[in-house]
Amino acid sequence: MGLLETVGRKWLERHVYEALAEDLGERGDLTCQATVPFELKGRAEVTAKQSGVIAGADWATVCGELTSPPVAWQFFVDDGDKVEKGKIIAEVRGSLRGILICERTALNGLSHFSGIATMASVATTLVKGTKAIVLDTRKTLPGLRLAEKYAVRTGGASNHRLGLYDEILIKENHIQSAGGILEAILACKSWREQHGFSSAQVPIEVEVTDFKELKIALRAQPERILLDNFSVEQLKGAVEITAGRCPLEASGGVNLQNLREIALTGVDRISLGALTHSVKAMDLSLIVRETFE
Repeated sequence: MGLLETVGRKWLERHVYEALAEDLGERGDLTCQATVPFELKGRAEVTAKQSGVIAGADWATVCGELTSPPVAWQFFVDDGDKVEKGKIIAEVRGSLRGILICERTALNGLSHFSGIATMASVATTLVKGTKAIVLDTRKTLPGLRLAEKYAVRTGGASNHRLGLYDEILIKENHIQSAGGILEAILACKSWREQHGFSSAQVPIEVEVTDFKELKIALRAQPERILLDNFSVEQLKGAVEITAGRCPLEASGGVNLQNLREIALTGVDRISLGALTHSVKAMDLSLIVRETFE
């Protein structure tokens, strides 16, 4: 399932349109108006300038469709494909003005989502052979969460909750408001029961910061426990204390350098905010190869 099927055409067209409008302003592409004859057509190639995983081809395709004049993007790879440096991943044909107008907006999205997919692929490779799965977080660009989380999945990692609406995650401020960890978990279970939700529909996860809080949380039997900023040795201790009674998630201070060491502690899940908030865009270039009338 591609980006278009994941987010829907209305969502994708709205975001692409806004991105194009931001670039064009009220006066349009002044450089093209001054240098590129309106009737001139062209063919351009999009090349990967680094190895990585492609994600977001539909963003570029829809960008071409909404550009005036419109242009056609043809991809030679699919989302999720790993490509090597130098690989020609797509071709763009049509009005030369259209090609140049949509170039940056198309590549901005494609590069960003491919960067996320590439990092997700690296992260999942690092935990291979362990029981842990790699998750993203809600640390996403405003308005682009659905697309960014799609890119995470395209790279082989998994999504944490999509928003505040699909899971309960009890953090320190909630715990303080409720009067304690036990009280917070029981309050959430009571709310869930009152509203007729099952544990599968609305799972409850609680954040703990030490072994004492972990033991309290285990008594209340949430669906998951998040171990916040535990050291590697503390993670091993938490796994031993829990003894399989509840899935454990490591979070805080996680990066690609310590990811495998954390996975080897025996935790079930590792959340990595850097998958979206600190990712480096994949380096792609668009070069016009021929022009014609």
